[in-house]
Amino acid sequence: MTTKSGATTSATFPTKATAGHSMKPRQLTMMGLGSAIGAGLFLGSGAGVQAAGPAVLLSYLVAGTLIILVMWALGEMAAAHPTSGAFSVYAERALGRTAGATIGWLWWLQLVVVIAAEALGAAGLLFSVWPVVPVWALALLFMVVFTGINLAGVRNFGEFEFWFAILKVAVIVLFLAVGAALLLGLLPGVDSPGAENLTGNFAPQGLGGVAAALFVVIFAFGGTEIVSVAAAETEDPERSVGKAIRTVVWRILVFYIGSVFVIAAVLPATSKSLASPFAGVLDAARIPGASTAITLVAVVALLSALNANLYGASRMVYSLSQRGEAPRVLTRLNNAGVPLLAVAVSVAFGFIATVLELLFPERILPALFQLVGSTCLVVWGSALVSQLILRRRADRDGTALPLRMRGFPGLTILGLVLLGLIFAVGFSAEGSRIQLFSTFALIAGIAMACAAGARLTARNRAANR
Repeated sequence: MTTKSGATTSATFPTKATAGHSMKPRQLTMMGLGSAIGAGLFLGSGAGVQAAGPAVLLSYLVAGTLIILVMWALGEMAAAHPTSGAFSVYAERALGRTAGATIGWLWWLQLVVVIAAEALGAAGLLFSVWPVVPVWALALLFMVVFTGINLAGVRNFGEFEFWFAILKVAVIVLFLAVGAALLLGLLPGVDSPGAENLTGNFAPQGLGGVAAALFVVIFAFGGTEIVSVAAAETEDPERSVGKAIRTVVWRILVFYIGSVFVIAAVLPATSKSLASPFAGVLDAARIPGASTAITLVAVVALLSALNANLYGASRMVYSLSQRGEAPRVLTRLNNAGVPLLAVAVSVAFGFIATVLELLFPERILPALFQLVGSTCLVVWGSALVSQLILRRRADRDGTALPLRMRGFPGLTILGLVLLGLIFAVGFSAEGSRIQLFSTFALIAGIAMACAAGARLTARNRAANR
């Protein structure tokens, strides 16, 4: 690949054919927002406030710093080598074939579980305000509709995700405006809570509460890394990736930290309204119909994330197939340039989950959330380690990169230190400790399967010569 400077990149960042380049830069940017701004913000932010009080803002600052560093690292690699395998391919180049395949399959498994959870979650929320169609049937309908959208082509998928994300962003901006008016006492007939909730008891649970909230908050940012996967099918990825990552990062931080600031200022940590924090703030502002409206927005948020995650999962298994880590049949494209069978295997578990919901009502969604575990932390760690190795290799070889992460290697190392601290916090708490051990056991199992598969493939190739 030739950079804008005219230099030719070496094998540090090899090129590989992709399904196409139909996604527009604005769609790439909004996909990053759409996958990260979901139920974790609209419904889950209240759990962080309950755990740490207003001090949850410190947890968001730590997690926000980490995601900035991870996205900068991914941006450098994605601009130099846009590929649907993204961090899986980068881990393969930096750490070896087994490491790359393990990260790819781990992320794919995470997403197929999340897809099922998001379909069931959205169905449950919609049923709470429209109890006509049962949850399992709504989830099945969502799976069918979004499978069709993903099969229609990247351009159509990207446009759909763009408008989904626009709606969520508009709601957050409106929420921030209402929250600011409430805090400043500008709403007629409504008393401002002032700064009492923020200053009266900033950290009711001390540092332990901040640490507990940190592990909750970190998962809210999961999904942002999908920008690096989508870069392979974007027009002019060298320009688009850098712009998308810069835009996505600062908007996520403003939306998340701004929203949580308003929630913590308006609702005390003991408030029952934190179960649905956006609705609680709007109720405090005496806006009628707030609870129903925000529930419907949360449905849209979940479906938007489902849409983006289905795209990401299908492209990751497509990349694994290209590299010989999955059956080659998964590389087949339909007339729209979409890997048909890769999409099909990625949604299969979601359809199974809808059947299980019919058989075991209200028991499947909690089980799915437990399965997701802490896999995003491992993916982020692999991205930082890969960038550290590949950047040093590129600098040593004199390889020109179209986008370079500033502050290297110090900021990459800082990201790894923050990640290590988060793992330390996780192991200190019993609930998260179980999830971490389960995640590491899953990684070990995937790695052994990938290594065995690689040996079998090599043996078969040797026998056929």
